[in-house]
Amino acid sequence: MQSNYSIDEDPLSLDRIRSVLTRLEDTIIFGLIERAQFAHNPKIYQKNAFKELRDMGFEGSWLEWFLKETETFHARARRYTSPDEYPFTPISELPSPVLPPLKYKPILYPNNINVNPSILTFYTNYIVPRITRHATLKLASVKRAQGIMGGDEFEDDGNYGSAATLDVEVLQAISKRVHYGKFVSESKFRAAPGAFIPHILKPDPATLESLITKPEVERKLLLRLRKKAVNYGRDATLEVETPPSPPYPSEVNGTNGVNDTNGKIDVDGVVELYDSYIIPLTKEVEVEYLLHRLDGMSEDQIEELAKT
Repeated sequence: MQSNYSIDEDPLSLDRIRSVLTRLEDTIIFGLIERAQFAHNPKIYQKNAFKELRDMGFEGSWLEWFLKETETFHARARRYTSPDEYPFTPISELPSPVLPPLKYKPILYPNNINVNPSILTFYTNYIVPRITRHATLKLASVKRAQGIMGGDEFEDDGNYGSAATLDVEVLQAISKRVHYGKFVSESKFRAAPGAFIPHILKPDPATLESLITKPEVERKLLLRLRKKAVNYGRDATLEVETPPSPPYPSEVNGTNGVNDTNGKIDVDGVVELYDSYIIPLTKEVEVEYLLHRLDGMSEDQIEELAKT
């Protein structure tokens, strides 16, 4: 999913930002549904697990190789010159664009914030094992029927290319969603610089977080996410009523029948991904961005900005 910054009149409009984030929910959920059809395949996340890659001189994991190869092509197509795109591969290891960069309107304050290493670690160590649980158990049953028992009956279905392709798509969508926190912070800062500047100068990260946090927006997001995950993950041939949305926050992760019977995705896992990781990490990005929002500015410039 791309954003056209060359024609958008106000890329920092909160309505526009919310629209982008809502569309990314669909991308992430559909990507997780597709990935959940394959087993865990932990080998593709282990460094140096493939002799074929070692022979090529690559010492990372199969997924890291997939990311680098994909992002190499995308870099040549100038993807990472866009203000909302962040590669998992170090930018120093990627080629320059074939085409000259597009000229974007000034949108974000200069910064070097990139939390993709945290996203990659959390996704591979927590999200993948959870969402692939049903496929992994089904695989084990098939292998036992073939006389394969013990450690060899679990986790690996050999679909390394398909699994990694889907992993890349999900990771890129999560990365865009998390780093879009910069747009949220910049939009709110420009609307009321004086409300933020004292807490940036102090600095006071807790107060900055309180200024950008909207509990009601988060509540609606999680309920909407649960409804989408239930509906998107259901077999269209099944006549099952959508369970009522549980109240927030204590029961928002409550179990429903779709998770363990007819669903294609762990609904609670999707909600927890947002509630326990994507939303908190996005806030970290937002606060870190604000903490550096005055970098390089003189005292006179800051005083003048605080008056607006």
